[in-house]
Amino acid sequence: MKRTPALQDLSREHHDALKLARHGKLAALSGDAATVAAYGAHVARCFDNEMEPHFREEESELLPFLAAAGDGELVWRTLAEHAELRALAIALRQPDAAALLRFSELLTAHVRFEERELFAAAQAAGFGAADALSAAPRPPCAAARPPAAPALRR
Repeated sequence: MKRTPALQDLSREHHDALKLARHGKLAALSGDAATVAAYGAHVARCFDNEMEPHFREEESELLPFLAAAGDGELVWRTLAEHAELRALAIALRQPDAAALLRFSELLTAHVRFEERELFAAAQAAGFGAADALSAAPRPPCAAARPPAAPALRR
């Protein structure tokens, strides 16, 4: 779906989040403690530098708009997922393969939910008609070199 200009930067950031989640899942499943520790720390840094500002932007602009438009269930789901992702990002400051896997899987599902449901509802309700979001784009976390992600084992 073509995004309204007010949602385009947020949507682009989702691409980087999906890459981070994919590599996080590979690291979590690698069975290598050093890989889990390095990638978990990388994910935690990316969360602080990229995802947390992304969440705050959604929570200050998009979600109040949707709440006013009567889409409370979408708002509550988004807030619940943001809270769980925040808690998992904190857990990743210590090596934890299970937390890295859960974070990666939830982040993938969360991005898909936002793209397919949340943003679609926002556009249908007229979000962005007056360019509601005006924040400057942030450099993607992918610009920083992450630890090497392991290859998929077959």
